[in-house]
Amino acid sequence: MNSSGKGTGTFQAGAFRRRMTWVFGLQFLTVVITSVMGVYNAAPLAAVIAVIVLTTALAWLATQREWRPISSLARLINDWDERKPDPDALQPQRLARNTDADIASLARGLHGFATRIAGYNQRERNFTRDASHELRSPLTVIKMSVDMLAEEESLSDFGNRSVRRIQRATREMETLVEALLILARESDPGVDTERFVVNDVLVQELDSARDLLAGRAIELQLQEPARFALKGSRRVFSVLCWQLIRNACQQTEKGRVVITVFPGMVAFSNHASVPAAADGATPLRVHGADRHGFELAIAQRISDRFEWPLELQTLAGQENIARIRFPHPLPADALAAE
Repeated sequence: MNSSGKGTGTFQAGAFRRRMTWVFGLQFLTVVITSVMGVYNAAPLAAVIAVIVLTTALAWLATQREWRPISSLARLINDWDERKPDPDALQPQRLARNTDADIASLARGLHGFATRIAGYNQRERNFTRDASHELRSPLTVIKMSVDMLAEEESLSDFGNRSVRRIQRATREMETLVEALLILARESDPGVDTERFVVNDVLVQELDSARDLLAGRAIELQLQEPARFALKGSRRVFSVLCWQLIRNACQQTEKGRVVITVFPGMVAFSNHASVPAAADGATPLRVHGADRHGFELAIAQRISDRFEWPLELQTLAGQENIARIRFPHPLPADALAAE
């Protein structure tokens, strides 16, 4: 006889099938014998019916008893709390000794899976906590130092340009860290609690982007034919918009980036300005739509994570458009009235 075991418990392979075979075999035999006795008037009809009903009830009770370990596992999985996992509840050692080996194997697999999930959750918390502190702290020091350095009147033009580049790189690094931390977390605490007006967040992001684009021949414009609000994470939306603004700015070296707010949708488009070539000179290079850029990769992952569909389109005239749709927009006026 085959058996399998781990730890202190030993479980027989096929025990469930054998016991079910005995239960239904005995039930079938009893029904046949009782029916034959009834046909030949060896037993009264009432007694035959009573025996058949009693046999069926006993078979049902035996089946329920054999199904109990599976029901227990199902209840454990149904009541499983990912935030407070308890892998020990799925240990095969907690099963009865007469449990079928297949059920014990299922419990063993669930226990191993739950243990890995618990370890993953712990590593996620450790990573996001450590990364949040160890990356943000030096970035804060760099920002403060650069701001103090920018106030120095003795800096040369080259020094001022270098300071602006450091400020821009620091801002981009901050946004990148924020985006990666958002994606690293299993859930964001502000996803279901915040309400904000999309247009207000875009105004703030464009103000920050204009400071970082100082010295570049790119004009940022916000068009607002509509206003709407969202219920979700303002920080996540801000990071998503910054990634799309940055991607649009990288599509051209000179021109306009237009952000347009439609009902339930925000569009980011770049309008490149290509000067005519003179005396055989090479015209200013215009980037084509880059669907594999890092900014779009981050934006796509945020879009998938929070179910905000992202659409990319390339039109004639060097115009590239990224549209982000929001399935459940809220009226901006209703939010202002609260």
